Amino acid sequence: MPLWRAALPLCLLLAGGQCLGADPLAAEADYPAKGTPEAAVYRGAIVFNHYCALCHGPKAEGNGRAAKLYTPRPANLVTSDKNDQYKELIIRQGGKMVGRSEFMPPWGNELTNEQISDVVVYLHSINVAGGHAK
Repeated sequence: MPLWRAALPLCLLLAGGQCLGADPLAAEADYPAKGTPEAAVYRGAIVFNHYCALCHGPKAEGNGRAAKLYTPRPANLVTSDKNDQYKELIIRQGGKMVGRSEFMPPWGNELTNEQISDVVVYLHSINVAGGHAK
């Protein structure tokens, strides 16, 4: 048996945390119930990691991989003192439209209303400036 074939099960286990043939619905219990605030936080984290983390960083501290390219640097969203309505506005319209960094793009035509709302709920959940974070 070739060495790669013998190592395949270990690689699959390390890469995905599951073996082939595992029940894909078994992990469903790990998801929050649909329609709950926890579900919005969960979905918002997914959207944030896909669209925002490159600049704002994986922990939303303003230190993403692309942050060093911009002056001013992206906002630290963990310590932001902005309210949820302002965050929604800047996500929808971009930084330039609200007198902030021109490098913050408008996401209003890219993201759905639910995605934007979920991101705001997620940001609210991690914010420590107003005592919001859990």
